[in-house]
Amino acid sequence: MLNCLRSPGKMAVSRLPFFLALAFSSLSFVLSHWNREMWFQDFFPPNMCPINAKDNTFYGIMFDAGSTGTRIHIYTFVQKSPENLPELEGEIFESVKPGLSAYADQPEKGAETVKRLLDMAIDAVPPHLWKKTPVVLKATAGLRLLSEEKAQSLLLEVREVFEESPFLVPEDSVSIMDGSYEGILAWITVNFLTGQLSGQNQHTVGTLDLGGASTQITFLPRFEETLKETPGDFLTSFEMFNSTYKLYTHSYLGFGLKAARLAILGALNVEAVDGQMFRSSCLPKQLEAEWHFGGVKYQYGGNKEGETGFKPCYLEVLKVVKGKLHQPDEIRGSSFYAFSYYYDRAVDTNLIDYEKGGVLEVRDFERKAEEVCDNMEKYNSSSPFLCMDLVYITALLKEGFGFRDNTLLQHSWTHEVVCAALHCSEVIFNIYSKSLQCAQCRSCSC
Repeated sequence: MLNCLRSPGKMAVSRLPFFLALAFSSLSFVLSHWNREMWFQDFFPPNMCPINAKDNTFYGIMFDAGSTGTRIHIYTFVQKSPENLPELEGEIFESVKPGLSAYADQPEKGAETVKRLLDMAIDAVPPHLWKKTPVVLKATAGLRLLSEEKAQSLLLEVREVFEESPFLVPEDSVSIMDGSYEGILAWITVNFLTGQLSGQNQHTVGTLDLGGASTQITFLPRFEETLKETPGDFLTSFEMFNSTYKLYTHSYLGFGLKAARLAILGALNVEAVDGQMFRSSCLPKQLEAEWHFGGVKYQYGGNKEGETGFKPCYLEVLKVVKGKLHQPDEIRGSSFYAFSYYYDRAVDTNLIDYEKGGVLEVRDFERKAEEVCDNMEKYNSSSPFLCMDLVYITALLKEGFGFRDNTLLQHSWTHEVVCAALHCSEVIFNIYSKSLQCAQCRSCSC
């Protein structure tokens, strides 16, 4: 079974960033002390959540530098008693587009977008707590796609912005998160918050995340045969709750939804020049337009003289995914949660309700892809890539990972709760760890 995540609340977050740059032993401590029920109580409206500035209130500032945008989360925690970990009291959220990677050749301008968001924190956090409030930025696949030199130039500029701010800047405050960590931390959080890791009979679920530049798959193998047939670098072991877990996890850089568009167009790793048109049968025949991704402008359009529609599009997409991903046999009968663009495109095409969610099968994506691709003119103006995106998701699940047509996608749980929990658990741990180092220190670090 495959479950796609959505929240009953309306926090303004559309993807699942995972920013727990902690050793697993640290994360284990946080999770073992976490009150799981608190995440379901009084969840937050868009952009602003209630914040109470009290003497026992602490703050943490987390930046999510994704491939399509940069987001700031300003968290407020309350320490209700010395023996317990702080609880989440509120959050302020805002975002800007494009992402930092769009400023690969202008790192100063990229850092300026971070500074504009950081100014919100200056207004939100009481001045007497500025020096005790940490600020951290974690970048994901967008920066991993850049050269080391360009990525580091961006990070250095952001670090300088942080250093010039009145906030606490931890040693490793600006960094790129490894893709596998994203998958592992998603798995831990989803299974903990859904209660899959409690009790004697643990029935864990796998996780699938489809971002803009990369995609992750993570699950706990049940069969020894899976472990034997899996490449060694796809397996990670760690201890948690007095148990040892050996996860199958891998991040495929370049297989996110936006990066896949480039690959399908034949524009991935190609230097775009003015006047060069990238065409695809996955696009409306008469379409010609511009699209910006990763700081590069691409001109794209449909096949004016050739075929368009689902069948020729699927053949194009197959060249991108078939034989490129490892296919563990075990996943065909496993349960999975899916988020980010899996959820977004299901909502965009009315496969599920934004608020209520719903239950889908993998073939529902295929049926919707056929409907959209064979009637592309109907969707041209508002969403020219919709056919391509749906076909890619279908092919990724079926031909890439090897899921069956009848694998279920149940939209029954929360996308943003998981997102917030991931951010906040790291903040909570750092609050706790710093309080151990100095009893008077009331700061936290993401």
